Amino acid sequence: MKEGTTLPDTVWLLLRQGKNAADYNMALDEALLQSAPALGHPVLRFYGWTEPAATFGYSQSYAEIEKLTMLRPLVRRPTGGGLVPHDADWTYSLVFPAGHGWHGLKAVESYRRVHEWIRDAFSQMNVATTLAPSSQKEIPGQCFIGAEKDDVLWHGRKIAGAAQRRTRQGLLIQGSVQPPPIGLERDRWETAMCDVAHTAFSIAWQNIQAPGEIEQQTNELRLKKYSQPDFNRKR
Repeated sequence: MKEGTTLPDTVWLLLRQGKNAADYNMALDEALLQSAPALGHPVLRFYGWTEPAATFGYSQSYAEIEKLTMLRPLVRRPTGGGLVPHDADWTYSLVFPAGHGWHGLKAVESYRRVHEWIRDAFSQMNVATTLAPSSQKEIPGQCFIGAEKDDVLWHGRKIAGAAQRRTRQGLLIQGSVQPPPIGLERDRWETAMCDVAHTAFSIAWQNIQAPGEIEQQTNELRLKKYSQPDFNRKR
């Protein structure tokens, strides 16, 4: 998106990326959140992982989390939630600027809404999923053992969860689908997500690349924060 470009309020920005390092992925999501007021429109980002890794919630104890997984790198997220393993999972983030309707939702409402969106995308692909009617957590700290209310279930097993963070700048939602139902292609799921949003939210998509200033901010956050043991082990 070119600087100074004015887009209608119904436009959402779409950033479809390939695989990146874990510290880069977390840094870019935070940079997008910090840049939400300047971007002025919601952003949906799809991305993957260059190597097996794990992320964990901003407020969690590293000492406790490191006991739960052998995956490394182990990187603290800018959002809450528990331990999430990453490799072939389908990951996405959503960023809404302050003042947008999603930013004003209660956390439980935005959580349910994004998972209804994912459920409907799977339905478009002829895959039947449901939302968990209640919490079924079995192991504290692990997001994909058991389920929280409104997580996405496939054959009774959790396949999609998310974590959130609200600031004065906006709302960041980070989500993962894992492992995806066998035989489904990621590109098809991403397209279904976009199609459902077009119908459900009456929006149009504008494809973008991360602007230069956001890439610079991402690299700074990656270097000074998400790649640093002091940050990841801070609690």
